[in-house]
Amino acid sequence: MKSIKPGRGPSMQGFIGSIATILFGIFWTFMTFSITKESPIAGTQLFPFFGLIVIGIGIFQAVYHYKNATGKERMSIVDIVDENEEKDPLNARFAHHEEGKFCPYCGTNVQTDFRFCPSCGKAL
Repeated sequence: MKSIKPGRGPSMQGFIGSIATILFGIFWTFMTFSITKESPIAGTQLFPFFGLIVIGIGIFQAVYHYKNATGKERMSIVDIVDENEEKDPLNARFAHHEEGKFCPYCGTNVQTDFRFCPSCGKAL
């Protein structure tokens, strides 16, 4: 039986996007510090701090995506593996439901003694 294997693709892309966000935040901070350092207008010195906020958000997102890309319980709908290699996270999450389990192909709730899905007809 095939199940969804947690993959790395989207999370690794999110990690790379977070690194780009951090680099943009650094660029923004340095550029706005250099532009506003001698500004006579009150409050313009706050613009560089927006870059620091962007850097903080980027760091948080980078850590989140990196842990999701490399962690054991990562989740992606991209890769498919056999049930004996890795358990289906949907069955693990919803197994306590009265009907028993879910079809790994269409998600229909099926009884534990069914050999075929009543909705899509595929073998369970």
